[in-house]
Amino acid sequence: MDEIWGQACAELEKSVGPNNFNHWIKPLRLTSVEEGVARFASPTRFVSDWVNRHFAKDIIVELNRIEPSVERIRFDVAPQGATARARSVAAQAAPSQFRANGPAVSPAAAEPRASGKSDLCAPLDPRFTFGNFVVGKPNELAHAAARRVAEGGPVGFNPLFLYGGVGLGKTHLMHAIAHDYQQRHPAAQVLYLSAEQFMYRFVQALRESTIMDFKGMFRNVNMLMVDDVQFIAGKDSTQEEFFHTFNALVDQGKQIVISADRAPAEIKGLEERIKSRLGCGLIVDLHPTTYELRLGILQSKTEAFRKQHPDLEIGAGVLEFLAHRITNNVRVLEGALQRLFAHASLLRREITLDVAQECLVDILRTNDRKISIDDIQRKVAEHYNIKLADMMGPKRARNVARPRQIAMYLSKQLTSRSLPEIGRRFGGRDHTTIMHGVRKIEELAIEDHGLAEDIAMLKRLLEA
Repeated sequence: MDEIWGQACAELEKSVGPNNFNHWIKPLRLTSVEEGVARFASPTRFVSDWVNRHFAKDIIVELNRIEPSVERIRFDVAPQGATARARSVAAQAAPSQFRANGPAVSPAAAEPRASGKSDLCAPLDPRFTFGNFVVGKPNELAHAAARRVAEGGPVGFNPLFLYGGVGLGKTHLMHAIAHDYQQRHPAAQVLYLSAEQFMYRFVQALRESTIMDFKGMFRNVNMLMVDDVQFIAGKDSTQEEFFHTFNALVDQGKQIVISADRAPAEIKGLEERIKSRLGCGLIVDLHPTTYELRLGILQSKTEAFRKQHPDLEIGAGVLEFLAHRITNNVRVLEGALQRLFAHASLLRREITLDVAQECLVDILRTNDRKISIDDIQRKVAEHYNIKLADMMGPKRARNVARPRQIAMYLSKQLTSRSLPEIGRRFGGRDHTTIMHGVRKIEELAIEDHGLAEDIAMLKRLLEA
């Protein structure tokens, strides 16, 4: 069994990647192959469940190359010492090119450590590297901070706290940090997981009376990375353990990287002492993407796809159209582009603007932004440096009246509100006043190129 598993492991490390292999597959031990079922000893139920969900097909494929009768895999939770010794046997049974990928495992190292430290870690996506991260104004500080942390050594801030909305690149940067750090420091231990997984393992440790193993696993790493920390808000016991783990690592000078969907002070249900601790590091906001950044991401993805499919044809203006229309989520943006690639590849058609609109009708409809009169008033007041209250007030000075008329004009152009409705939002003005303001701006914009440029810029800002 050891020889079969050793040969399979050599190929599995190539197919799933060294990080996934070391954290999830290496702890397993093949115990038997009978009646089409390969049975494995696993250190914990959590490991076996994760492997079964994410790597079962890969394992079956590789075992089939050696033992064609394998159709299914099953897991039994085994003592940790047994699986640790099995990892050493598997490494020795594997071909030399497999052993060369990591440091040799001595018998002593193969035995379970007194601290209870585990090599378990959520899988890292091989696509999420610094090389694949498109940098722009909204994310340049987060990217620079992530790069600095990935280098290792004294950083000057701990933790690094990344926050922002869905699809802005938080998880990408965290995976990139882990990849880069492990390449620079192969012997270092990096533990990356979601806050939900942290809570799951903590509850499991309480239930199985293995809390000391849990503490050892989390407090003896070189870098701890916790994604979506807002999920522990309101979970008192989990927050207590997270707080002590955080303190222990910081006191040892170990790096912590955390992400959330909002700043620490804005996470309701998060203990004040944790908010205070998180605030001691560098807090970086990943801002919503700009048109230029979205276009850069699309161009980067297109170039990568063209390397595999040189015959890909994309019509003029398609990428610009997508960058303009899909604004709220980079994942949705990339998904839309991937759908167009599949469409072009399967049907062998050029991706034209008409094809894009037809193929992505559901995504475009969902992402149609509804601009409100409030948005317009706020943006115009900000641009002309006047008080928002002046939009609704009675002042008739030119420096107030003209921006007010521009806001009226944009409200008529960019919303579906009627003139009486717009009038009510501008301090209860009559609809004829709104009509006059709209016509005045239309007339002035023909002759005043500066005004026309201001209006065009405000439209872009509101539609972005």
